[in-house]
Amino acid sequence: MQAVKFHHRCLALILSLCLSMTPLQAWSISGDDLPDIGAASGNLFTPAQEKQLGKTFMRYIRATQPVVTDPLLDDYINKLGDELVKHSQGLGSDFSFFLVDSPEVNAYAGPGGYIGVYTGLVLTTESESELAAVLAHEITHVTQKHLQRAWYAASNMSLLQGAALIAAIILGATAGGDAAVAASVGAQAAMKQQQINFTRQNEKEADRLGISILHDAGFDPRAMPGFFTRMGRANRSYGRELPEFLRTHPVTNSRIADSLGRAEKFPYRQRPDSIRYLLLRAALREQSFTDAGQAASYFRTLLKEGRYRNRAAAQYGLSLALLRDDQYQAASAELDKLMQDHPDTLEYVITASHAYMEAGRKKQAIELLEKSSHKFPLSYPLQVTLAEHYLRAGRAKEAYKKLKLLASLQPENTQTFKLLARAAADLGNKAESHELMAMHYYLKGALEPALLQLKIALRVPGLDFYQTARLESRLKKVQAEVDELKKEQDK
Repeated sequence: MQAVKFHHRCLALILSLCLSMTPLQAWSISGDDLPDIGAASGNLFTPAQEKQLGKTFMRYIRATQPVVTDPLLDDYINKLGDELVKHSQGLGSDFSFFLVDSPEVNAYAGPGGYIGVYTGLVLTTESESELAAVLAHEITHVTQKHLQRAWYAASNMSLLQGAALIAAIILGATAGGDAAVAASVGAQAAMKQQQINFTRQNEKEADRLGISILHDAGFDPRAMPGFFTRMGRANRSYGRELPEFLRTHPVTNSRIADSLGRAEKFPYRQRPDSIRYLLLRAALREQSFTDAGQAASYFRTLLKEGRYRNRAAAQYGLSLALLRDDQYQAASAELDKLMQDHPDTLEYVITASHAYMEAGRKKQAIELLEKSSHKFPLSYPLQVTLAEHYLRAGRAKEAYKKLKLLASLQPENTQTFKLLARAAADLGNKAESHELMAMHYYLKGALEPALLQLKIALRVPGLDFYQTARLESRLKKVQAEVDELKKEQDK
């Protein structure tokens, strides 16, 4: 009986999250206003439906998975993905790429162009072309509407229910423990999984078009069969406990041969790895150590013995470990060396600014970023870090102005709204600060904290009519979703 009640609570949680997964500005939309995915007319999603489904899916992912929020890491994976999209059939469509902090070797394509890559997979790749191959493959699943076609054949569920179930199926096998139970949505998910899984034909199509994307984008087309070959060897060595990537993307000799044959049609191209890829791997390797001291020792050993692919990347990994270990002066010294030769590498500049700031050198940290800001005015990692430093230096007005612009450019970035709420609070705008924190929690699928923040905002004295009306409207929508959750839990 307890298992049944728990199961109902899991399902209620998923559905309630889905009901909440619209932008804060669009809280007036209710689930009843949304069309069914599998319409009787046989049409697939409209662009608006697909966009909404994708946002709903991503909200559930943020609520249940450790999505990486580091602006530098997020910027790299999106820049790489965008470069590949330019050479795909998805040119002109919205795509969003994100990293999931997990040692699992996995990647997946969700609805609406949301593509997730696990950090464990990044560390498994041996070249930037291999990472690009994985992204190109997933991009093709989106552009060829493989998920849509499978879903249309499987279900006539509402858009909100569909997003929950798609996320549940994608995550069910990797979440583990209670999270896996919650993600499975019981027999309903199990019943649909076979119909949602990509077919072998889908996989071959994604391989074929993905290889073309790699070539057209200037990457090595042979990286795809090369990565599959290594995964195939892993397939044999893992036995039953396969990495999730091998379960959702089964690697067979036939598939390897087919992808190799297609890649051989293109001329050989050797593309060196970009420094950003190497720095990404160094950062992820540093984060994989629980203890910062052990991470520092690891990178010192690499540098001492010369066992590195790129010396600068190893130095960068060491600087990150020293920074995490509160050795700010030592971290600054390493980063200063790196910036002498490469003063415009944003990873060095931004990390050095953090080291300066933590060491109490606030003026130097801000001047470093402001100087780079003139060269890279459109760099989100640089601008959001500068705004954060402004806040720490007591320059809330400058931070607020910059963060308002960044929030308009990236309206789904939860961290931006959190910083913006701090800036508003420092400026004395209490109601706005709580409203912005509600946005932060709402985007993360945390309904109860969002509801609390809106209630606090409404209690701030001196609200005008429009502020009160807006807050009450948003509060009403969130309250309805919370009530729905409680209703499901009581069943």
